[in-house]
Amino acid sequence: MHEMSIAMAVVGQVEEAAGAGGAGAVTTVRLEVGELAGVVPDALAFCFELACAGTVLEGAALVTETVAARARCGSCGHAWPTGMPPELCCPGCARATDVELLTGRELRILTVEWDDGPAGPAPAAARPREPISEEA
Repeated sequence: MHEMSIAMAVVGQVEEAAGAGGAGAVTTVRLEVGELAGVVPDALAFCFELACAGTVLEGAALVTETVAARARCGSCGHAWPTGMPPELCCPGCARATDVELLTGRELRILTVEWDDGPAGPAPAAARPREPISEEA
């Protein structure tokens, strides 16, 4: 499952930023995930929790924001939501040869929130008991 490699990459980047910023504990990581990015949000949340164990992110909340896929026809200029699976034939002129995907492939860290101070494990009461997920 590639969600684990994504979670580990996010944790690594956030750890680096948190260390440079003098963070004691990361409390929230907000991600933007495109509808066509091939990421299952619940699987990512589960993997994120595992990847955070023993790091400054332990106990951090993961908030995912889904970005709907949109395309634009280069021939007629019509833009439309592609849906999932994506419909890449222009509903305006029925062409599929000059279509540009505008949104839907995003996978980026939007914001990170942390507490200042010396790093240490999150108290047991602050650790989530179930994987954290954000419904789209």
